[in-house]
Parts: sequence; C-alpha cells; structure tokens
Amino acid sequence: MSERDYQHDADRPWIFRTYAGHSTAAKSNALYRSNLARGQTGLSIAFDLPTQTAYDSDHVLSRGEVGKVGVPVSHLGDMRTLFEGLPLEEMNTSMTINAPAAWLLALYVALADERGDDRKKLRGTTQNDIIKEYLSRGTYVFPPEPSMRLIADMVSWCYTEVPKWNPLNVCSYHLQEAGATPQQELAYALATACAVLDKVKAGGQVPDEDFPTVFGRISFFVNAGVRFVTELCKMRAFTDLWEEIGRERYGVTDEKALRFRYGVQVNSLGLTEQQPENNVYRILLEALAVTLSKRARCRALQLPAWNEAMGLPREWDQQWSLRLQQILAYETDLLEFEDLFDGSHVVDAKTSELKDGARAELARLDEMGGAVDSVPYMKESLVGAHVERILAIESGAQTVVGVNRYQETAESPLSAGEKMIETVDPMLEAGQVQALKDWRSSRDEAAAQTALTALQEAARSGENIMEPSITAAKAGVTTGEWGGALREVFGEYRGPTGVALTIETRGDEDIEKTRARVEKVSEALGRKLTYVLGKPGLDGHSNGAEQIASRARACGMEVVYEGIRFTPADIAAQAREANAHVVGLSILSGSHLDLVRDTIAELRKAGLENVPLIVGGIIPPEDERALKQMGVRRVYTPKDFKITSIMSDVVDTVEDAWLEKV
Repeated sequence: MSERDYQHDADRPWIFRTYAGHSTAAKSNALYRSNLARGQTGLSIAFDLPTQTAYDSDHVLSRGEVGKVGVPVSHLGDMRTLFEGLPLEEMNTSMTINAPAAWLLALYVALADERGDDRKKLRGTTQNDIIKEYLSRGTYVFPPEPSMRLIADMVSWCYTEVPKWNPLNVCSYHLQEAGATPQQELAYALATACAVLDKVKAGGQVPDEDFPTVFGRISFFVNAGVRFVTELCKMRAFTDLWEEIGRERYGVTDEKALRFRYGVQVNSLGLTEQQPENNVYRILLEALAVTLSKRARCRALQLPAWNEAMGLPREWDQQWSLRLQQILAYETDLLEFEDLFDGSHVVDAKTSELKDGARAELARLDEMGGAVDSVPYMKESLVGAHVERILAIESGAQTVVGVNRYQETAESPLSAGEKMIETVDPMLEAGQVQALKDWRSSRDEAAAQTALTALQEAARSGENIMEPSITAAKAGVTTGEWGGALREVFGEYRGPTGVALTIETRGDEDIEKTRARVEKVSEALGRKLTYVLGKPGLDGHSNGAEQIASRARACGMEVVYEGIRFTPADIAAQAREANAHVVGLSILSGSHLDLVRDTIAELRKAGLENVPLIVGGIIPPEDERALKQMGVRRVYTPKDFKITSIMSDVVDTVEDAWLEKV
C-alpha cells in the first residue's frame, strides 16, 4: 500500500466555535469581534434566559436573569447592535434558541433585509429542538403540538428562503447532561428528528420531490463525554443510523443529503469544581472523541472552559479552549489521514452494540406513538439513568478524579484570586430594562399592534409563521410581545418532572440510615417531614433538583416539587399550602442573590419567616457568604456530590428549626 492510499493533503478543519454572549448586545458584540480576531471561525450565540423563554427583560420572571447566561435580545435594535460590523453574508452563525427560534431567525432575517444582504447567502443554525427542552433543559414555552408546528413551519420555509440555513439542530447534548446512556442519546435524538420530519411531511408545505433537500438540512448537536472510545463509537453509530433512517423511512437516496451533519459541545456535566484544572484534560479527550474518526468527524466544535463549573468563563478562558482546537487541527497530522478506525473489530463491535440498543429503543418509542407522545416516558428514563450515575459516583463504582478519588491537591494558581470567573454588573439589568422601555416608546405603536394582530391570525389559521414574524420584527415588536401573542393562541405548558417513581432506597446503607432519622423526626413533628423544593426564575436546568427530589423521597420525606419556572411568590405559596418544614431552592443561572432575596421577602409576607431556607447552585464563595448573611441556612455547590449527606443535613436543619434534638 502506498502512502497516498491512506494519507493525503490536510482536510479543511471543522468550524471553531465558542459558546458566548452575556450582559448586553454591545458587550457581546465586542466579545465576538475579539474571538473572531483570535481565529474563531463561527459564532455560537448564547441568549439569556428571558430571551430563551420569550419574555422581555422587564417581565417579573426575568428579574435577576437578564444578561446572566447569555445576551438579551429583545427587538431588532438589539440584533443590530449584536452584529454591528459583522458581515452577515460571510458569517456562520449558530443560535442556541429553541421555543422562540422562529422569532430570533425572523430578527436575523429582518436585519439582513435592512442591510440589503441576500437571504439566500445567510448561513447558520437555529437549535430549535423542543423535545429535549421538555426532557432536560427546560426553556420550552408552548405545548408540544403548537411547538412542533412552529418547527415544521421553519423547516418548510427555510429550505427555499434561506437554503443554506439549518432550521433544526436536533440536540442530544442536553440528553447526556440529563443522564442519558449512549443508547438513549442516540434513540431520543433520532426519534426527535423523525417526529419533526413526519410533521413536515404531513403539513403539505413541502412537495415530495423536495423532501430529500429538507432531510439534508437537518443537523444535530451532540455531546461527547470523557469515555472517548464509547463516544467515538456513538458518533459512528449516529452516522450509520441516520443514513439508515433516511433510506428506509423516508426514501432518500442522495448521498449528500444522507450525511450526518453535526456540531459538538463537549461534556459540561463531567466538569468538576474540585481540582478544576483537571477539566482541561477532560475537554481534550472529549474533543478527540469527535475528531479522530474521519467518517464521523464533527462539522463544528465548541469547547467549554475549564472553570465553567464555578461560574461564567472569562475571555482568556475561552481563548484557552479555542487554542486547543487550533493545535489539534493545525499542529497535529490528524486531518491528513483516512479514517483511523475502519476495519477495527473493537470499534465495529462497540458501534454495532450501540446501534442495536438504539434501534430497540427507537422501536419502543414508535410503539408509544413517537417522540412527542413519549415525552413522559423519556423524561422518567433520563431521571432514572441519572440516579444510577450519581449513585455510582457516590459509591465509588465510577471514578471521578479529584472528587471521589485522588482528592489530595496542591493549591492551584489558576483558581487564585477573586477574578477567576467573569461577573455581570447587576446595574446592567436596569439599563437593559430602561433601553427596552425607550424602544417601545419610540416605535410606531400602531404598526407594532397591527403586526401582532397579523401574527395571531397566522397562528390561528395555520399560515406559515415566518413571514408574519419577520414583519413583526421590522415593526419593532419585542421578544416578550411575540411570545405573549402566541401564548394567547397556543397556551403554555409545564413539562413532566420525571421524579414520581424514583423513590426506592435500593438497600443503600446511608439512605436507610437517613430514612430512619426522617421517620424519627417526623414522629416528633407529628407529621411527615415536608420539604418544598423550588426552581425560581427562568433557569430550566432541573437535573440537580430532580436528583434532590428523588433522593429526598427515597429518604422518606414528603416532597413538593412541581418543576421549573416559578416566581418567589409562587414558591412561598407552595410552602404555605404544604405547611413546609424546610424550603430548598435550586438556581444554576447565576441569579441566586436576587432570587433568594425575593424569596425570603415572600416567605415573610406569607408568615413563613421561621421556615429554614437552603440553596443549591453554581455559587461563588463570596456569594455563599452573602446568602448566609441573608439568613440562608445551608448552601450547596457542585462539589457537594453526596446527595444522601445533603439529605442528612436537611434533617439537621429541620431539627434545629422546629425541635430540640431528637
């Protein structure tokens, strides 16, 4: 075999991305310019939670959330600022947006029209995967059926109007973050893609002869964990199964349309607060999983920063992750070779095992009626799988270096000082709210209201939602107004929590011991120890809350957990109705100071000032001190991975608050 049979000139590398955006459109624009100047080749926009859930910055649920986990985009003016000086026709823009994806794409297209850019040259992706929002990430807005209609409208509109745009980026990333096994990640993502394609096919907006083109515009966004051999085989399985679905289910024969096109954000779930410098190695190994195999290599890659388990990364931290990609692509010879694993009996066998497991799960979902009808089953399965993962880490069966083994460490210079993470100026929210009010007061109000009326008429009639949304964007309609108009037509939705059945102790000695303590304290209290667990604000990352709720039930507590997206007043009302002995809050968005302060005030109004409050989330040490000064009894962060120990602390907290020691 000659060298040229297996080695060639270097392939073009994947798109280098960094998931970024915070504070304001102006600050995010400056960050994007800086990242592009350092060699980033595509934008990956992080939106704040109000934008992701179609609320304006001045909505009650937006308090404390504005600009925290991404950039607020409330109207066309914000979109202008966000892309100032950036050439839309030359950009490849990925937008992590789901329920309001039609609206954010409408703003983007409206900006392109305003600039005189050709819509047909716009390249990029809207995530737009609502099923995984119900299962894992929580930024859903509307019920499943109208949500699927909005996605189908976008898919049907984009392939002719913005043909280089990927209107749907099926996102298995958050499935793995929620505990999915590789087989579950494969099956649930592919089932979601099938549900959308079936909806498009049934909608009649796409002629049969154009369906292969639509199939070819579906892309995926996956996760890569640290078990990189299994993850590499998972990507080869994804590639094979997607082609199989295209040929057998949809009759697609075009080789180009059948390609599995995917981008990656490597695993954030496995990043640790303990010895965070180790995260650099984890990120590298995870990047190898999605780049080593040529036929299953990602089309775009974004890497988290080493310190994301502790807070918002700084610009330098993002640069460090970008440099890893550049070294891998340009300094190594990775891109010069044919697939390294073709013919490997180990890789072939593992890939086949994963495909068989995914096919079996896909068949089960089809029997249930498809992905939409299977949401409760999938949610419960993910919570159960995550329970198994957490128990394995707690028991030591699954090693996490620096967490449950090799915990001894020298002090890290990387973690020294108070500026190891980016912080958002709390005054920026007030400025954003004022700017929003100024925008509303300066627009043509009649034109905005006319556009909103037309939008609702389109929603009711079944007309494709995209052009009315673009018209609304040009008329100055805001994100919250777009969302509010469609909420009136479609209604709202509260997804399943998935925790109802995960209440057994599984014979765990520590759980049994804590359960005995709960029974003893409950007897002294005169009724079962009652724990109200709430997620205030817009943070939809519910994995931690679900695990706490499940373990609290396993320990014998009466648990009230109704899911995500409640106001502090809602949580106080739940505590009053349940006659709670303790209230717990889970907040991962960085809005803990505002939301805890408001919750304490609401508990006082409800006459519950004596009910102890505990808080968990990604909370820097200085904020932990501030929370305790407010009166919070206990604060937990990702380093507190032993959930049964937290449950024992809850019992202690209740004893201290309501009883003499029993």
